[in-house]
Amino acid sequence: MTSPVSPPPPSKGPGPSSAVRVALVGALVVGVGVGAFVLGRGSGGSSGPAFSSGERQGPPSAGATVEGMPEVPSEPTKMDVPDAPATAALWVDVHAPGKVRDALMRNAWLKEQWGKPLGQGFVGEWAPFLGSTGADLKASFKGAVVDVVAGQLLDAPFRTVWFSGASRAGTPALLVPRADRKSRAAWDALDGVAKRGAMTADRCPDSAVKVPEGGFHLSRWLVAEQTVWTARTEERVVLARNPVVLLQGLCTPLPKLGASEGVDVEVGFNPDAYGREAQLFTHVLGLKGNARLQFGVEGDRLVGRGIAGAVSPTAIPDTRPLSDDLLKLVPEETPVLFTFNLTLPESLEPEVLKTHWEGKSAQSVRTRTRQVALVWTPRGNASLEPELALLWGSEQDAEGVRALFSGGARTLKTATLCKHVVLATSDAELERLKKACEGRAPNLLNAAGPVVTGLREPASVMLGINTGRLLSGLLMDGYTSEARVDRASPLPKAAPPEIEAARRDLESLPYLGLRGKVVGYGPELVSEGFGT
Repeated sequence: MTSPVSPPPPSKGPGPSSAVRVALVGALVVGVGVGAFVLGRGSGGSSGPAFSSGERQGPPSAGATVEGMPEVPSEPTKMDVPDAPATAALWVDVHAPGKVRDALMRNAWLKEQWGKPLGQGFVGEWAPFLGSTGADLKASFKGAVVDVVAGQLLDAPFRTVWFSGASRAGTPALLVPRADRKSRAAWDALDGVAKRGAMTADRCPDSAVKVPEGGFHLSRWLVAEQTVWTARTEERVVLARNPVVLLQGLCTPLPKLGASEGVDVEVGFNPDAYGREAQLFTHVLGLKGNARLQFGVEGDRLVGRGIAGAVSPTAIPDTRPLSDDLLKLVPEETPVLFTFNLTLPESLEPEVLKTHWEGKSAQSVRTRTRQVALVWTPRGNASLEPELALLWGSEQDAEGVRALFSGGARTLKTATLCKHVVLATSDAELERLKKACEGRAPNLLNAAGPVVTGLREPASVMLGINTGRLLSGLLMDGYTSEARVDRASPLPKAAPPEIEAARRDLESLPYLGLRGKVVGYGPELVSEGFGT
C-alpha cells in the first residue's frame, strides 16, 4: 500500500560533509537476507559513530520540521475490522540486532554503496523521514529518527512478517514481540511528536483472540510526508504502512521468537499459507512445516548457518552428497538452486504414490531414493516468463516423471541431460542446461572452491543462492520494466551507466549455501552453511 499522502519533493541529497544514514527498518522490510541494517554515518573520508546525539549535519532537505504539520484530530476514528483472519506466511527474525548492525556497519562493501546510486536509491523517499532529527520535530530526543528506531526501538529482538489471507495488503508488519523498557521509551518519544491521527479497533479479525481492555489504539505517524501506522501493547510494539496489516500484527498468533546458539537471523515460512501444493511438498520432503533458513554473523559479514526444522518420523529424508552429474548439469550462474532427496516406490504411478504418501504402503513395496533439484531464475518483472527447471536424477523414471507433470496449464519442455530427466519452462532454459552439461558454458564444477566443496557435502535438503547473480538480474528486470519504450524511444541497447555500475557491484556479492541433514534418526535437521 502506498502512502495516503503525496510523495515528498526530490531531495538534493546530503553534501560531501554530511552524515550517511541507512535505514535498518527499510532494509529489513524490503530484503530477505539482503542488506538488513543501518550502516552508520561517514563524514568526508572519515567515519563516526553509527548513532550519535549531535545536531543534524545535512542540509535542511535531509530532515523535516514540525512547521506546517497537521493537527492531531481530537477524536480517533473507529476501524472497520475485516472479518477474515490473516495467517503469517513469511517472516524474518533478527535475534541479535546490535550484533548484526555493528557487524554490517563495518562492512566495506556496504559502506561504499551508500555513497552510490544503488544505496541512495535503496533508501529512496525514506531518507527525509529517517534523517529528521529531534530538533526538527521539537522532540525530547537528540539525534535522528533513525538513531531512535535502529538504536533503541529495534534494539530488542524483532520480526518482520508478511501475511496471507483475504485481507492481505502485500506489505509487512514489523514487530518487537517482547519490547523492553528501552524500546517502549523510544516508541513513546516518537509517538509524542510524530502522531498525526489515530484509530481504535475493538476486536481482532479472529474473534477467538483476546483484545486488551479498551481495545487497540493505533497511531498514525507522519514525518517528511511518510506515513507509518503503529501501536503498542503491554509487551508488543508493531509498525506497518497499512492499518489493517498493523492490526494483523497485533492479533495474529506467531511462532515463538528464539534461536539456537550462533544463529543471529532466521527466515521462516508457513506452508499452510501457500495452499495444498506447498503443504504436499513439505510433506514429501519429510519435514513438519517449520523449516527455517538460518544465518549468523562472522566478522563483518552475514553468513549461512544452514536449514533447520523438525523431521517427520514416518518419512525421514535420506542424506547424501550431490552427484557430479548434477553439478555438471547446473549452470554456474544459476541464481537459486534447491536440492532434496525423495525416497519413493519403484513405480511412480499416481495411485502408488498416493498410497505411499499416506503411509499406507505395504512393507513389501520396494522404495528407492531419487536426487532432485530445482533450478530457478527469479524475475523482477511480472510480464516476463518464469525460468524454472526440474532435474530428476534417475533416467529410468523418465516416463513416470513426465506423466506426473503433464496436464497442467503450461507445457513443459523435456530432455534427458547428464543422466537426469529435465523438465523446463522454456526452450531457452533447456538450452542453457544443455550447454552446461556439454561443457560449452561454465557449470557448478567450475564454481569457486568453497562452493564446490560445500555442494559435495552430504545433505538432505540444500539451498544455494548466488546473491550476486540473483540481485543483479532483478535489478535489470526492474529497470527494463519501468523504462518507457515505444517506437519513438526504443529500449537502448545498453543500460545507463549508473545501472551498469550497480549491476557490477551487486555481482560481486557472495554465494550463500545452506544445508540441512538428518543424522541417524534424529528428530531435527542438523543445519550447516557454506559459501564464498
